[in-house]
Formats: sequence, C-alpha cells, structure tokens
Amino acid sequence: MTPSGQGHAHQTDKEVEMEPRDLSKLRIQADDRWSADGRRRRHIFLWAGIAASCSAVLAVLLWWGVLSPPIEVRTAKVVTMFPSRALTVLNASGYVVAQRKAAVSSKATGRLEKLFVEEGRAVKKGDILAQLENEDLEATLEEAKALLRVAEASLRNAEAELRDATLNYHRMQSLRETGSVSTQTFDSAEARYKKATAIHRRAQFETERAAASIKVAEVNLEYSLIRAPFDGVILTKNADEGEVVAPFGASLNARAAVATMADMRSLMVEVDVAESSLEKVRVGGPVEIRLDAFPGDRFPGRVHMIVPTADRSKATVLTKLTFDELDEKILPEMSAKAAFLSRALRKDENRQFLSIPEAALRDSPDGNAVFQVKDGKARLVPITMGRRWNDTVEVLSELQEGDVIVLRSDKDLNDGDRIKVPE
Repeated sequence: MTPSGQGHAHQTDKEVEMEPRDLSKLRIQADDRWSADGRRRRHIFLWAGIAASCSAVLAVLLWWGVLSPPIEVRTAKVVTMFPSRALTVLNASGYVVAQRKAAVSSKATGRLEKLFVEEGRAVKKGDILAQLENEDLEATLEEAKALLRVAEASLRNAEAELRDATLNYHRMQSLRETGSVSTQTFDSAEARYKKATAIHRRAQFETERAAASIKVAEVNLEYSLIRAPFDGVILTKNADEGEVVAPFGASLNARAAVATMADMRSLMVEVDVAESSLEKVRVGGPVEIRLDAFPGDRFPGRVHMIVPTADRSKATVLTKLTFDELDEKILPEMSAKAAFLSRALRKDENRQFLSIPEAALRDSPDGNAVFQVKDGKARLVPITMGRRWNDTVEVLSELQEGDVIVLRSDKDLNDGDRIKVPE
C-alpha cells in the first residue's frame, strides 16, 4: 500500500474511532436540551403558582376589605346620663339668692352694749338682735311718765273746778230768772264757769302732750333695740359689743349694720339667659337645678320670673327660678347651674341610664343594632333598647359606657368595613 493509502486507512480508522465520541456528544446535547425544557416548564409552573397564590391573597384581601379605601365616619360615645339631659333645651349658670335679705342696722347712733346674734341662728320677726346704750333714753321715758302723772292731776283738779263752776252757774241762772240775784252776781258765776271750762281744756291738752311725750320717749328707747324685721337666719355678724353703731355709717369708725339676715324660704336661683336664647324660656316652665356644692343632687324647679329688662353690656336677661321643695342644705350665694327642660320629669325619670344618639341606630335581621368601632373596623352589634327621650335612646344590653359607635357615614356600611374617623 502506498503511503497515501496508509494515511487514508489510518484516517479512516481514526474517524471510526471518533464516531462513538461524536454520538456521545450528540447525546449529551440532547440531554441538555431536554433539561433546559424541564427548567422552563418548572419556571412556568412556579410563576403560575405564584400568580395563583397572589390572586388568592388578593381575593382574600379584597374580601376582607384591606385593599378597599376606608369609609369616613362620624362617631359618638356611649355615655351614662340623666333623663333631664336628654330633655334639656338650654343651660344657664348663676347663684342662689335670697329674695328677702336685710343688713339690719340701727336708726339711732350709740355704742353697742349687748349683742344677741351669731351666724346661723334662726330668729323670728321682732326678736332683739342687739341693744345700744340707752340709760338716758330710759330716764327720758321716766320723766315723760312723771309729767303725764302731773298733767293728769291737773286735769282732775280742773275737772273738779269745772264741775263746781258749772253747778254754781246753773244755780245763778235759775235765780236770775226769778230775780233773786243781781246781774253782777250772775256775771261773776258765768265768768267763773267759762274760766273753769278753759282751764279744763288746757289740762286735757297738757295730758295729751304728756302722753305724746311718753310715746316719743318709748320710740327713742325702741330705737336703741335692734330687732329682726322678719323670720330668717343670721348670715353674718358685722359688729361687736363696744363698737359705735350709726345710721348709714355716718361716722368714719361706726358700723352701719349689726348683722345680715335672710329669709331662707325666699331662696331662688338667679341666672343670666342670653337674649338670643330667651325664646326657649317661659314662665312656669320646668327646670332642673344643680348646685356645685352637691354635684350628686338634682333639684326640680320652675321659672318664676323673667325680669323685664336686659343687661346691654352682657346681652343677657336675668331669670329667677324657684325650687319645688327647699332643702335645708341650700344656702344663699351658692353657685348653681340650671337646665331648662322641654317637659317636666316624671317620678320614674330620676335615675341614670346608658344612652346613645338615635341617629346611630341601624336595622339588622335581629332588630335594632349599631356599628361599634373596633380595631379600625365597623362591627354590627345588636342591642336591646329602652325608653326614648327626644333624640336620645336608652341601651339595656351589649354596649358599655365609653364604647365608640358610628353616628353617620359617607357611604353605606357593612359589618367589617374599614373606617376612618376624621380628626
């Protein structure tokens, strides 16, 4: 064989030897192709699963409302209140004021000798509260009584003289008619009679003047006794024994009043009502009065008077309220608040109750319900209702004081909706 043939044969053998290797390469490439297809399929399945999961999560979130925008709502709280609050049309504040009140003073000037009062003491009309020094006035009274006795003695003497003169005159008059006495004798009897009559009249006048002097002395003596002008209670003591008391405090160091007293039966509440709200107030209308000193007590009352004048500086009108029943613990000058009611309270309307606004009620298959705010969502809660007072409803079950409920919303609410409360 030629070298070239040998080379050819050699080349052929080499090619023969390389064929299996080429096949193996082809097999490897085919496996790689199938492996890549599997990875692609796995990727497709993976992404399909992820998409399905996301769709499921999205559906759940949509069902839960997480992805929906929250609904804006207005809320209110469940509160405990009295029926009067639900019936209140107007509130006002003021003070307890005694309509009969006096700063008791003396009409005479003098030094205070005795003082019979203390704060809180009940007195009757005419009781002596204090006494000024009055020895001179008592002496003047005794002198006037003595003068009266002298005048009365003179009057008795004049009466005797007049009686005798009268008898003599009548006798002389009878004798003159018979001519038994002279004209001169008759004239003397007549003059004596007239003189006795004049003296008697003067004695009467002197007696009346002496009696009047006694009255003057008694009045002056009475001025030294300071008495209670009406039944009441002593509020303040303004002077002490030994101090000078003068009418109207005429002296710089004198006391004008000995004590201040008030008739506790005349206590009223005086409040200022704005002119713009005056139409809500009517004489005889029901009110509920609360005192700051006794926050737990509520006192029913009525509108007694709307004072027919306004205060231009405050644009208010003074209104006086009376208590239906006065309590001993009510004192003058206590701070008070008054609620003007649309109607009078009944006897069974004096206890507190759990309340919600009527606007918060919703219809549900179980009856009345409200949307309660919990964790940013509206939860439909069935409730048991009690009585109604205007736009307020009594709640008997399910809710508690302080719970937040939906009052109104921009859209219709469903149980579980996300909500937003504007600030």
